[in-house]
Parts: sequence; structure tokens; C-alpha cells
Amino acid sequence: MEQIIIFLALIALGYTAGTITEKKHFKSLVQREKETLHLPAVTIKNAFKDGDEIKDAKLVLGSVVISIDYFKRVLASLRNIFGGEVMAYETLVDRARREAILRMKKEAKGYDIILNTRIETSSIGKSANKRRSVGSVEALAYGTAVALYKNGSSPI
Repeated sequence: MEQIIIFLALIALGYTAGTITEKKHFKSLVQREKETLHLPAVTIKNAFKDGDEIKDAKLVLGSVVISIDYFKRVLASLRNIFGGEVMAYETLVDRARREAILRMKKEAKGYDIILNTRIETSSIGKSANKRRSVGSVEALAYGTAVALYKNGSSPI
């Protein structure tokens, strides 16, 4: 009986630690997104007005690999059995995409806009191939950072 109690306590501790870490990451994402609002990342190829001159352009990218914790993976497996939304995986992919965009914006510091932004995601790791269970998610955000000559106008 004592071993079962210890086992359940460790599961609860692991789940709680993973949830706290995830909430801290979300809080960090919100703060950093506020700090980078001045740099739009858009999917359109051209967002300029007549007369805007391009000073510089470069490819920028941000990449991140985020893993789901073991305890949420177990709960997600149960959800797969009974059906329905798997919130643990949804938050995993959301965190990965947002982090990749922030890293891309960090690389584009000093530029005015990121054009033609794209995001690619993929699951990686042994568990993704063998058991059809997501272990880690890679997100890659990329686009063209453009700096304009300052003539009083701004893109978009």
C-alpha cells in the first residue's frame, strides 16, 4: 500500500511540476510577444506603399523543439482511447509555434517587417514513429525581414 501511495504522489508531483513549467512558459511568451508587437510578421509577399525603398532584406528563421512531459503524455494516451480533444498536444504545438515566431523576430531585430512568414511543424523522436505518440514537436518559423529607408511611411 505504501508503494502505491508513493507512486501516486510522484505522479501528482510530476504532473504539477510540468503544469507549472508550462504556465511559466506561456507567461514568458505573452510578455515577449508584447515586446515584439512593433515588428509585424505577415504572410503577404508585399506590404509596401508606393515610394517605399528597401534598404536591406534577409532570410530570418526561428526554430524550437518542445517536448511534452511524461505525465501529460500518459493522460493524452487515455484521451486517445476515449476520443476527444487532446489539450496537452494542442498546448504543446501552440507553445512551439509561438516560441519559433519569437525567435524569428529576435533574429530580425532592427528590421521593419517580416514578409511571407511561414511556420512548419513536425513531430520528432522515436516515440513519434513507433507508437504514434507525440514525444517532441519541432516548429520552424521563417520569412524575409525587410528594412526600409525611413521616409516617414511605414509598411502596412
